[in-house]
Amino acid sequence: MIIMSVDFGDSRTGIAVCGKSEMIASPVTVINEKDFNKCIEKTAEIAKELKAEEIVVGYPKNMNGTIGERCEKCQLFAEELGKIAERPVKLWDERCTTVSAHNYLNDTNTRGKKRKAVVDAVAAVIILESYLGFRKNSGISPN
Repeated sequence: MIIMSVDFGDSRTGIAVCGKSEMIASPVTVINEKDFNKCIEKTAEIAKELKAEEIVVGYPKNMNGTIGERCEKCQLFAEELGKIAERPVKLWDERCTTVSAHNYLNDTNTRGKKRKAVVDAVAAVIILESYLGFRKNSGISPN
């Protein structure tokens, strides 16, 4: 199944995708959009272009597992995206993905403007890799 992941942000939104084999998550792009509705529309367009069969949106729970304002905004984003993209959208716990993305970029010595341009796409890859690991470990086989 082609699955697209989204790391939604107020200014930048990272997008990643995996192919039907569900083996490798790859970064696609970063949407630079501050308007909530326009970001949803652009994300839906990318999902259609990629022929994504399912979309996974990062759900940034607090470290203690509670849901805050950011989670509520991501939930609304996911609900509206599902309506426009006409695909199933799931929320996926993304605690620490941005920190992990920064660590990966530190390891590759990616700095400055280039780092800012890719960190959200890297976070989307981490979200998707986590989701794919769950699917594999729970016995959900690729279609």
